[in-house]
Amino acid sequence: MTDIGIYGLGRMGANMVRRLHQSGEHRVVAGNRSDGKVDDIRKEGVEGVYSMEEMVKALSTPRAIWVMVPSGDATTDALYAFADLMDEGDIIIDGGNSYFRDSVHHAKVLGEKGIRFLDAGTSGGVWGLEVGYCLMVGGDSSAFEEVEPAIKTLAPPEGYAYLGEAGAGHFTKMVHNGIEYGMMQAYAEGFEILEKSRYDFDLRAVSNLWNQGSVVRSWLLELAHDAFARDAKLDAVRGYAEDSGEGRWTVIEAINEDVPANTIAGSLFARFASRQDDSFAMKVIAALRGEFGGHAIKEAATKDEK
Repeated sequence: MTDIGIYGLGRMGANMVRRLHQSGEHRVVAGNRSDGKVDDIRKEGVEGVYSMEEMVKALSTPRAIWVMVPSGDATTDALYAFADLMDEGDIIIDGGNSYFRDSVHHAKVLGEKGIRFLDAGTSGGVWGLEVGYCLMVGGDSSAFEEVEPAIKTLAPPEGYAYLGEAGAGHFTKMVHNGIEYGMMQAYAEGFEILEKSRYDFDLRAVSNLWNQGSVVRSWLLELAHDAFARDAKLDAVRGYAEDSGEGRWTVIEAINEDVPANTIAGSLFARFASRQDDSFAMKVIAALRGEFGGHAIKEAATKDEK
């Protein structure tokens, strides 16, 4: 039985805890920066702790702690705070959407403390509990071998891979998300053409039709169908789409490698445009982000507010 701690009980972290716990194959210890989410997960029979110190003490050695907090300073602070409490040979996994260059740096700093580091690009959104998470892992190979049983439980069949040295996992996830931007933009523009045409298309029916053997069928299209089923014209959705960083990083790396990533760059810039205008295409993207990732949707303005 694998002993693992997961720190960060947001939309994905909490469901990862549940998937591990429900398997009955692992002992998982859950923690969070605020106590309320720990209280909630404990009600489900999961072992919960209220501080980093408690989590470190609760785990057997070599410890493995999976950090699922927002990328940037929050992740850096959590990684280094845990490292100060852990012993040589312990393992820290960053499962957030960190920039791969940050992960390379974290691996170096933690390695100097004797801590083994893994960067685990994690895809699956709010659906991961049910269908599993696609896990793209880089970093210390010996650490990967030790935590692989837990990774295997979190992923669907063939849904995880060790991809190489530190940063490889987050680099792969970065490109994955860049591709995701482009795919959503293509769907969004197509549905806007349909919506603006002379024909009174039922977009829910069209999205369902396209998923029956067509070359553009996909999970994203299934999610579009679900969104249209709830709100046929997406009237309650404001066409405003955030970007969480990965698309920008993908474009930067494309520039660094002289790769003409026209589609990904264009989809990123379209999101910038969405913050100025309220197009139907951006409504589709906002709705899709809400479907797969549970991202907050800005409600459409009322007529009086326009």
